[in-house]
Amino acid sequence: MKVGALNASNSGVVVSDTDRMASKSTAIESDQERIAIEDTQKWLMEAVVGLNLCPFAKAVVVKDKVRYRVCLSAAPQDVLQMLEDELQLLASADSSRVETTLVIAPNALPDFLDFNEFLGACDALLESIGLVGELQIADFHPCYQFAGEAPNAMGHFTNRSPYPTLHLLRESSVDEAVAVYPDAALIFERNIATLEALGAKGWTDLDVVARLNDRT
Repeated sequence: MKVGALNASNSGVVVSDTDRMASKSTAIESDQERIAIEDTQKWLMEAVVGLNLCPFAKAVVVKDKVRYRVCLSAAPQDVLQMLEDELQLLASADSSRVETTLVIAPNALPDFLDFNEFLGACDALLESIGLVGELQIADFHPCYQFAGEAPNAMGHFTNRSPYPTLHLLRESSVDEAVAVYPDAALIFERNIATLEALGAKGWTDLDVVARLNDRT
């Protein structure tokens, strides 16, 4: 009897080693996706919402209108492909159900300079599929660095996430949020003050770590 054929004696299926390996691989990938999403959700609740780094985020997060997608590939091109799929999906989705999307890439672009260069391809993609003015892409990275700032400046943490992350936003939602928040232009300055008061130890105490690797 061939492996994988029906076993007449017990009416069961003999599973091949290849099938077992494929099943195990799928389970591992599923577990990695779950961890990446959980880490990102904790960062959102403890840092972005908890420290009020984005006053518009709380309602969207609490109402569960955030879509999370994880690209486990280390290849930037695969991240770009997922980004394209998610941009198209968000553009056609009902905003009452999905307001925004986070594309999380735990294994890709660990170097911030490479990630920063990759953003050019993201902007070019947005333009090529005709969604400029409808959607925009914000970016976060565990090693985010603002130009001209000291490497240890706490201000960098406004854009530091557990994993390289692309945040897909509706332009209309951004405009609405800014309209109801009169001091929107001051958010960045206030965030820096908040983080400087928090300090490096305070950030560490938030425990918003990347469990899939050593990036924090």
